[in-house]
Amino acid sequence: MSHIPFIAARFFNPEENRSALEQRFTRYLRQLRSRSAPPLKADEGASTIEAALNSMVVLSEKDRMRISRRVAAFLERREAVSGVKHLRKDDREQLMAVRDGVRLVSIESEHRADELASRLHTEMPWMAPATEIIWYAMRRSVREGWPGLRLPPLLLDGPPGIGKSYWARRLGEVISAPTAVIEATGENASFGLVGSQRGWSGAQSGRVLETILQARVGNPVIVVDEVEKAGTPTSRNGHTFGLAEALLPLLEPMTAENWSCPYFRVKFDMSWVGWVLTSNTYRLLPEPLLSRCPPLRLRDLTQGELIGFIRREGKIQGLSEDVVEAIAEALGQASVGSGHLNLRTASRLLRWGADIENRPLRH
Repeated sequence: MSHIPFIAARFFNPEENRSALEQRFTRYLRQLRSRSAPPLKADEGASTIEAALNSMVVLSEKDRMRISRRVAAFLERREAVSGVKHLRKDDREQLMAVRDGVRLVSIESEHRADELASRLHTEMPWMAPATEIIWYAMRRSVREGWPGLRLPPLLLDGPPGIGKSYWARRLGEVISAPTAVIEATGENASFGLVGSQRGWSGAQSGRVLETILQARVGNPVIVVDEVEKAGTPTSRNGHTFGLAEALLPLLEPMTAENWSCPYFRVKFDMSWVGWVLTSNTYRLLPEPLLSRCPPLRLRDLTQGELIGFIRREGKIQGLSEDVVEAIAEALGQASVGSGHLNLRTASRLLRWGADIENRPLRH
């Protein structure tokens, strides 16, 4: 993995505190005062003799006060240019994790991109339009020599239960990227995503930044599920904080590169984050969001695709062939797309099959 700068702030060595700086300034002043001493030979005892000579230079109280003032001015100036002067100590310590930048998940070769895309397509062939976009993005990252994988923002729109969010989570697993799923149905979804300003009840940083700080990876996959159902919290003075509005600067690479966190009030490079939004009805979303993230219409599963999913998952879960085939036969006699038969139904049947195989024996 390659590294990139992530935070628009400077962090200085915490060991260079007031006491350490005063000692360093004192040593320097003593060295200046002892210049009249004969030069020392570069032998093993030179450093010891030099230290002894320096210790013989007596500094006045005026010298010590001058050193103290200069150290105070130095620390004040250093705080001013750090960009984190306004933060509490615990917040600074949290951001120290990315002081040297973050890693980027990358794809080694175009051949590797083909393999990963093939794995996704084999597992969920009905998601081919989304997989194809990711496939091209992986190959482009390699071809262009980018430091890491950069995915275009996706809005997966389609019937409920076809596995949109499941596909997004699998994407993160396949490319070995940290993944966070945010349920947009919560009233404070926008705060959960990007964080809230200090002064709000329970103010904190958002899930996106938390994911990056914890993993120290700058291009995680962030899944926003059912984005069209997001609530819009309103402050006491009437200001609204909608999820769609919070997403806009993060979906635009130029603004995401200098995104300002409302909680830390520090700028971060969020331009590498991979966004996957899901919706059942994209027409409920505002036009500015759709222009940045055009909806990708997806279809229902076919009966054969659903049965294939059952067989693959049943094998992964270690279910017996008899149980898996019994579930597949039941699905083969039903109609797909009726609202009652989809991946959610298949997952429930697999759990039922596992319970049947692991039920206790009756005596």
